[in-house]
Amino acid sequence: MIVETASNPQFLSNTYLVADGEGGPAFFIDAGGPVEPLIAAAERLGLTPTHVLLTHHHYDHVCDVDKLRKRWPALEVVINPIESDLMRAAAGEGDGDGDGESGAERMGSVQAGETLRFGTLEVCPLNTPGHTAGMLSFLVGDRSGPAPSKGSSKRPGASSAPGGFSGGEAVVFTGDTLFKNSVGGVKAPGHTTYTDLRDSIMGTLMELPPETIIYPGHSEPTSVAQEWDSNSFIRVWRGLDPEGAEPCVALGEPATLVLLGQDYDGGTKAWVRWKDGADDIVPGSRVERQG
Repeated sequence: MIVETASNPQFLSNTYLVADGEGGPAFFIDAGGPVEPLIAAAERLGLTPTHVLLTHHHYDHVCDVDKLRKRWPALEVVINPIESDLMRAAAGEGDGDGDGESGAERMGSVQAGETLRFGTLEVCPLNTPGHTAGMLSFLVGDRSGPAPSKGSSKRPGASSAPGGFSGGEAVVFTGDTLFKNSVGGVKAPGHTTYTDLRDSIMGTLMELPPETIIYPGHSEPTSVAQEWDSNSFIRVWRGLDPEGAEPCVALGEPATLVLLGQDYDGGTKAWVRWKDGADDIVPGSRVERQG
């Protein structure tokens, strides 16, 4: 499997070019730019991109769609219909926050439960809401490859992939749901809830085989096994590490700081609990510690 990556230096967002090998069909995951290196890679490898699969509607993941379409006019761009609606709403509001994209009406749809095929690759969209309501992760498996080994690093209770793929080489593109050593926030435009985000990670992504490589929407790749063992949020959810109980002020409101963890940009991400018992994942920069 070929996975070429370009990272936007402003947003640290990743765009991926994926194919089963040289000279065949290919597709992009997100289009946050810069796409020029990926266009060059596709030409160098003799690839024919046919689709752009969008994890969600935020500007830093869609802003270079038109550049890809200019190079390949027949390119089909697909997104969860929930995200299309959020994109149209954001564009209609004209709030200038950069989270809308006026080309939503030109996009096709893809949903969990569908299977897309590109040569020997199968792409299974997974529902992973939280950061946004219609966030999709894309599980990509190569059915021509050998079944993954089941070594001692396999975590207890691991299941076959929820997206329907098991056996062979597999990777998952997680958008803004799960990062290396961090998780997505639930205060971005179009977000849902902390519970959705936790369930997307623990009930879907962490149920993938431990060998599965994770290609996040920002920063470096990781693996299911690595995040299962070292991600501070997942360790607390697993009951391995305790919750914190430090009073704080988050987003200007009194709260309890349950966890202050790493974030993909070198900053921090905070899990906070409000006075009514509800939880949120917010930027660590918006939390004032009281100690």
